[in-house]
This record gives sequence, C-alpha cells and structure tokens, in this order.
Amino acid sequence: MERTSVDDYIQKGLYGEIQTKPDERRKFLGTLRERIVVAITKSQVMDKSIYDDLDEIMRSNKKAKVLLNGEMDYSYLSPYIKLANKHRISFSIVENKQSSTDIGLILAYDYAIDKDEIYLKQEPKEQTAAKEKKQSLFQKLFRKK
Repeated sequence: MERTSVDDYIQKGLYGEIQTKPDERRKFLGTLRERIVVAITKSQVMDKSIYDDLDEIMRSNKKAKVLLNGEMDYSYLSPYIKLANKHRISFSIVENKQSSTDIGLILAYDYAIDKDEIYLKQEPKEQTAAKEKKQSLFQKLFRKK
C-alpha cells in the first residue's frame, strides 16, 4: 500500500466519507440543490398556507423523498409527515447540531433533476386579501354602470 492511500484510509475512518459541496448539503438538509423539486422555509412550514400546493407537488413526484428539519417542533412537521404518508413518499427528519438552516422541508430525488426554481413562492396572506378586496371593489364599480 502506498502512503497516501493509508492516510486516506485513516482520514476516512476518523472523519467519515469526504462529501462534495458540504455547505450546500448543510443548507439543504443533507442533499444537493440539483436534486430538489421544492424547498420550503421554516416560516412557510409553520404557516401551513402552502399545504395544498405541496399536496399537488407530492402527487406528481411520488418517487421523491421528503426531508424535514429536525430543529422544528414536531407539531409543525406532523401535517407534512401525514401528507407524505398519504402519497406513500418516504420521509426523514434531519438534524444537524453543527449548523442551522432556514429550510424547513425539502422534496428531492436521489439523482439530479436540475430544476431552475426550487423555492415555493407564496404571497403573504395580507397582500392576497388586499388584492381580493381591490378586485371586489373594482367589480362592484363596473356592476353599477
């Protein structure tokens, strides 16, 4: 055996496998961005306003896997675990005590899909209500004429 392979073997034994893109893996709950169908922030998970959107996304990606942020309280994660079970999608609760991320939930494959936009965008409820109110007023004006 040559010297470098012994050193590599010892390093692997002490520190584990060398990972590609460790910062990206810390941010995205252990997976790579190129594998992600959708990523949802902690605040979106706690708000639960994306639940219906996520239901549709899971329905069309049944071979993906759900990764949940283990830093979050189980009461917030429970509805999404039930949703994953409903679609027969496997899930894991990921906990990394060395780093923190603002990501609350990820739906990802085990291989690259290279999706351009992975973050689920949703307007705050106040903006949506304001738009509906303006639209209703607008409609009322035209009905009177």
